[in-house]
Amino acid sequence: MAISVAFGLVIGLAACAPDQSVSIDVPEQVDGAFPEETQTQLQDAVSRAITATGSTGAIVGVWAPWSGSWVDGVGTTTPGGAEVSADMQFRAGKVTRAMTCDVFYELVDEGVVGRNDEVAEWVSGAADLTDVTLEMLCDNTSGLASYSSKLLGLWLSNPERTWVPLELASYGLGQGRVADPGAQYTDSDSGYLLLGLALENASGERMPALIEKYVTDPLDLENTYLAAGPTEAPQLNGLRSPRIEGVWNCAEPTDVTPVSLTTGYSDSGVMTNVTDLARYVRALATGALTGTQRFEDGRPPSRSSSSWFTAAGGAFQAGSLVGQHGSVPGYMTAAYADSESGLTVVIVLNNSSATPNHVTWLALQLAAIASKAPAASGQETPSAGLPWTAEQFAQPIAENAICSAPSE
Repeated sequence: MAISVAFGLVIGLAACAPDQSVSIDVPEQVDGAFPEETQTQLQDAVSRAITATGSTGAIVGVWAPWSGSWVDGVGTTTPGGAEVSADMQFRAGKVTRAMTCDVFYELVDEGVVGRNDEVAEWVSGAADLTDVTLEMLCDNTSGLASYSSKLLGLWLSNPERTWVPLELASYGLGQGRVADPGAQYTDSDSGYLLLGLALENASGERMPALIEKYVTDPLDLENTYLAAGPTEAPQLNGLRSPRIEGVWNCAEPTDVTPVSLTTGYSDSGVMTNVTDLARYVRALATGALTGTQRFEDGRPPSRSSSSWFTAAGGAFQAGSLVGQHGSVPGYMTAAYADSESGLTVVIVLNNSSATPNHVTWLALQLAAIASKAPAASGQETPSAGLPWTAEQFAQPIAENAICSAPSE
């Protein structure tokens, strides 16, 4: 059953000093569901993406303050398993990066670290990183390689192992540089682990406590935390479909839920739920915690990126939306919000076999659908739109599907 969630003008406690209150300046959410036509379009888009990625279920939240909302669990947790509930927890994945950068900018404001501090000043035991700054790590311009592709097999074969952040990062550092520091955007999970280690060493506190202090407590996110190990909280199962001789076995995915959250730590180790994540991404987009200066001078994530898609400050900017997306074993997650209209989209798919672009395409497709939703009585539709259409992202989801609907 769908859950209608209303957002007010003020969300929680927050910001530079943990005991000060702060408002998230977005329009108030109308109470009620989207009009039937909009709701159908949203549901169809999610259902097609579930099929295309081999997922069995999803948790989705879409809010258009002037029109309505849709928050729901779709499908089942595993093939033939229990129905997905909207209140289940799941891995926030790469959204963790934005939270790590929140802590970074808070500690910069407090004078604990500097934006241009070299990594080597705060992290020992790593390769020479005197030419890489903490802000480069946050912006993903460090030029360091990633570790996850090297370790996925080990994670799946030994899911309950606890990993040490510096050990993980070393698998990325050992591959050498993929670009010169500061030259361009280069996705690096190693960089966010090193940033977390630097913040721990500078502050004398562990990252779970820092994220609690500067992010989850100020925003009253009761179901969000950076886990230091396995969790027993009720959660959406995470799956991976095996590939045999080039063919995806979509009917019998492997349950990879037990893979330790320590594989992500300050890069992708946060657990959350859909309403917490929506609240967080609205705070991120409006700069409620650290301001929006960090998103200035964004860089294209790739040479083929559209001019309206850039990255900076641990987040992406897609037109007027700000957020994060990506995949971790078992999950693909995206969360985006518009600071002016309050339009918010959160989506998690429970199979990580397909390209993580799928969840990005789906989030932007859902945003485009919701942006066209008619205004409820007494409301006005925002005049500014998005520089893409829903159809523009429905197409790559279909063209890059790894699974298809069973024949009748």
